[in-house]
Amino acid sequence: MQLREGTSVFTWDDKDVGHIARVVMNPVSKEVTHVVIRQGFLFTEDKVLPIDYIATASEDRVVLRQDVRDLENLPHFEETHYVPAYRGDDTYPEYGPESAEPVMWYPPVGMAPYHTAGFYGAPAVAHWPYETDDAYTERKEQNIPDDTVAIKDGADVISSDGKHVGDVERVLVDTSSDYASHIVISQGLFFKERKLVPTLWLSTIMDDEVHLSVDSDYIDKLPAYEDEPARG
Repeated sequence: MQLREGTSVFTWDDKDVGHIARVVMNPVSKEVTHVVIRQGFLFTEDKVLPIDYIATASEDRVVLRQDVRDLENLPHFEETHYVPAYRGDDTYPEYGPESAEPVMWYPPVGMAPYHTAGFYGAPAVAHWPYETDDAYTERKEQNIPDDTVAIKDGADVISSDGKHVGDVERVLVDTSSDYASHIVISQGLFFKERKLVPTLWLSTIMDDEVHLSVDSDYIDKLPAYEDEPARG
């Protein structure tokens, strides 16, 4: 089974679902658990699809199982959360007599409060955290298993001697075990050459970089990879 970024995904009755945007893999076991499907054109909506929803997958077409019915309820790949920005450890400040701090300068009786730094020698106003524009910070979370990585389209492939030897183009998966046996990397800008790299050579897998345990000479000596006939 080939999982290639950009490959169109269809339901069993030939309805266009979207296309593969990422392949989700456990970097230790090399098991592929999900793919990320990108839907739409003007407004994209990335959804996480379990690998066992796929019936067949070739270089140019992925078809889902006939019993897959809940596509609309698939989780979004990324969700945005807003957390308080005044603490970096995701905890709220403690409140009490010992921890209470003045949050605003109060003028003398009869004088209206001014929110202006330096008025009659007053210090700058220390607003309550919830009143400031930067009270919250944006944080994105990915709805994939904690021990997996969602490999980006065209992730850099780096050899053990620190050279960029290509980009991830597709992942070859054993359908009986969901084990990723190889990745296909592409080299060159206009006239691309493809190489088949065993996943046993992958030492570190990140979303935008894959590091190899072999040097660039190993990759250079690999024969060019030719596409096989489409199979499920």
